Amino acid sequence: MTVQTKVEQPALLRHDVDGVAWLTLNRPAARNALSVALMSSLTETLDAIAVDRSVRVVVIAGAGPAFCAGHDLREMRANPSREVMSALFAQCSDLMTRIVRLPKPVIARVHGIATAAGCQLVASCDLAVAAADARFATPGVNIGLFCSTPMVALSRAVGRKAAMEMLLTGDLIDAAHAREIGLVNRVVPSDGLDAAVATLAAQIAGKSQLTLAIGKEAFYRQAEMPLDDAYRYAAEAMTRNMMARDAAEGIDAFLEKRAACWTDR
Repeated sequence: MTVQTKVEQPALLRHDVDGVAWLTLNRPAARNALSVALMSSLTETLDAIAVDRSVRVVVIAGAGPAFCAGHDLREMRANPSREVMSALFAQCSDLMTRIVRLPKPVIARVHGIATAAGCQLVASCDLAVAAADARFATPGVNIGLFCSTPMVALSRAVGRKAAMEMLLTGDLIDAAHAREIGLVNRVVPSDGLDAAVATLAAQIAGKSQLTLAIGKEAFYRQAEMPLDDAYRYAAEAMTRNMMARDAAEGIDAFLEKRAACWTDR
């Protein structure tokens, strides 16, 4: 008699291709809900990628029929103590902040639904490419739990009126509308989603890694500053960038009408 042993699948999958790390949320039966284990795996992987010089761009995708349905509500209800809830939302906030502070561009590859913390994940990524049939929502208000932490990322990605409409109604919006309000960058046919993401990732991966890291950090930091402080900070960042070898190489290559050879220094 043969005994069938169920093999537990990892909550997060990773495969690297040509400098791009593809991270796939792998809880398809739960619509890739962000369990504590999945968030821990994603955080640990991003920390490793942060110091991995072979990785130039990160793509976050979802397995199965959806990108991410948000927090795992069954897990939350299993132990709804204040201490556990506080730790859960702090963990999620830390994960989203890590994406923003990762010194490499992060692209969300979105299909199916991206709701609540899943929508927050899209908004936290630097870029997002969505399939035409993708849908987005912050529906917590419908179950008595306002999407306050998703609101942080959403309100920084889209205008206030658009963010408030999503938060107050909980309605699903389609990919075309998500692009109109700035939640995603591009909308493509479902069967062309992988190719579109791969092309965008390859384009960005061909840039100087040092320049991308300086630019990404500067973008998010200046956005939170008053205008005069933002210009002072950006001028210092640009001066630091100008002192790098890659800036000299890039300018010389442009003037000499040749391809640049990046050293990421």
